Amino acid sequence: MNKLLWPMLLLGLPFAAVAQAGQENDGESAGPARWGLGVGVMVNDSPYAGEGTRVMPVPLVSYHGERFYLRGISVGWKFVNNEALELSVLTKPRLDGFDVDDLGRRELAVNGIDRGLLEDRDKALDVGVDMKWKGRAGQLDLELLADATDKSGGQEASLSYSYSFELGNGVLTPNVGVTWKSKDMANYYYGTLDEEVARGVVDYKPDAVTVPYVGVNYYRPLGEKWSLLGFARYSSLPDEIKDSPLIERDTDGTASVFIGLTRSF
Repeated sequence: MNKLLWPMLLLGLPFAAVAQAGQENDGESAGPARWGLGVGVMVNDSPYAGEGTRVMPVPLVSYHGERFYLRGISVGWKFVNNEALELSVLTKPRLDGFDVDDLGRRELAVNGIDRGLLEDRDKALDVGVDMKWKGRAGQLDLELLADATDKSGGQEASLSYSYSFELGNGVLTPNVGVTWKSKDMANYYYGTLDEEVARGVVDYKPDAVTVPYVGVNYYRPLGEKWSLLGFARYSSLPDEIKDSPLIERDTDGTASVFIGLTRSF
């Protein structure tokens, strides 16, 4: 199950942006509520030692109402929604981390880690707020999240800028952003736990980290009901993450590519 859910973390924000671009392109932002159902294929490379590249199907579900929305893996309620500004409260699962059995024993050994001494890094549930400023110059998005399940006990802030323009019969949206993870969150997902250190694992605590990324989203309607969507993203890992003994050696960044097909109802 974790092998299917992991890439959906990467999918959440890009799919939300793609879906929103398509919604605005169709002139439906103030229209009736609509559902979207579909399926896609994700290709992504994991930074964790031995996980490698994965290719897998991803289910797509979206809902756009006057206030309530479902975008990718995010569920939210808009309490401000006009042409220039959208403010919403939201919740979504945090699917970072790993199952120990998915890591490579040999790759971890190269980093000086005995896989048998590690523990899983569990999924969590985040709550927070999302703010979108939209104008002729593009869109600015600020998302503030906190771990409500106290798995890491940390917080995350993401700031991104995107600009959409028509390309043929579709909409192309280049974007650039940065994600900040608090000390507790970074230490949980990229450091070693105290109980692991007590067993003999090297003590590594990266503290807070900042991860920049660039990407591009694409949306194209196929008739009245069907749509093609996709995205590509590259995240550059800071030294605090690259130096972790849990990370594959010589890993400078992570990339993901997705393409999907949805039908609106």
